[in-house]
Amino acid sequence: MTGFSKTLALAAISFVAVAGAAEARDQIRMVGSSTVFPFSTTVAENFGKTSGFKTPIVESTGTGGGMKLFCAGVGEQHPDFTGASRQMKKSELADCTKNGATVTEIRIGFDGIAIANSKAHTRYSLTKQQLWLALAKDVVVDGKAVANPYKTWNQIDASLPADKIEVLGPPPTSGTRDAFVELVMDTGCQKAMHEMNAKACGAIREDGAFIEAGENDNLIVQKLEANPVALGIFGFSFLDQNSDKLQGSVMDGVEPTFDNIASGKYPVSRSLFLYAKQQHVGVIPGMKEFIAELTKDSTWGPDGYLVDKGLIPLPAAERKASADQANGLAPFAL
Repeated sequence: MTGFSKTLALAAISFVAVAGAAEARDQIRMVGSSTVFPFSTTVAENFGKTSGFKTPIVESTGTGGGMKLFCAGVGEQHPDFTGASRQMKKSELADCTKNGATVTEIRIGFDGIAIANSKAHTRYSLTKQQLWLALAKDVVVDGKAVANPYKTWNQIDASLPADKIEVLGPPPTSGTRDAFVELVMDTGCQKAMHEMNAKACGAIREDGAFIEAGENDNLIVQKLEANPVALGIFGFSFLDQNSDKLQGSVMDGVEPTFDNIASGKYPVSRSLFLYAKQQHVGVIPGMKEFIAELTKDSTWGPDGYLVDKGLIPLPAAERKASADQANGLAPFAL
């Protein structure tokens, strides 16, 4: 047997072993974003009730954590899908490819990032620059970059409350954190860019004014109820589900509402994604059927059941393009 023939034979044995191992699991497993979690869980529950397949297992691991688990390899010990509140990075796709996984991207809709506080306190009205000044590790004072000196909001702008700056937000592994840095910190820093590099703009202070609250957005909601002065950062869907307790801050003059996010007026919004592992399709039962369920208009369309959970639907043409790509298992590339 030639060296090339041996390579082909070993590859075939490896594939059969992986497929055989994957067949041992008869239930879809999903990981990923805490923001996508309520949507994927809702589809999973509906899928389990109506399809004849087992209800998929869904874990909230954060976008970054989900990508690590998802891209680690092929076989039953690895997830079939991962949710993300940002697009997969080149480095993550490279990991997936290196470990034998071909990926299909499913863009499922929009979500806004809410900066919210308890209704027991006044509503905040902020600009991106004010929020950057409150949370940046270093700011520019008299033309020099210095450690953030601001302790209260009115030190940043006299029109803001004299409350202590306390903001609860997601950890670095979170897609919400990534999107917040890109949409708020980087743009809010633009006027100081001649003094600071882009990496410095996105660095968040570590002196207690910003508190990492983990991947559990429900925990942030509880802490905001207990401390009405504090602000929290999380997806619009959590604000929507807790609108009896919390209020979203006005950002650059625009409230975080369904209509404002859908129209693009609200300045802190992003796309949400689900990624499927092609090597598991046809091996783990129900994957193609799950994708079909997710991409029905009755699921993710304007009158779909995910809207009740706070998902902002894609425009019709973009929704069709995403559905065609998902159901056709188009390989994802950057």
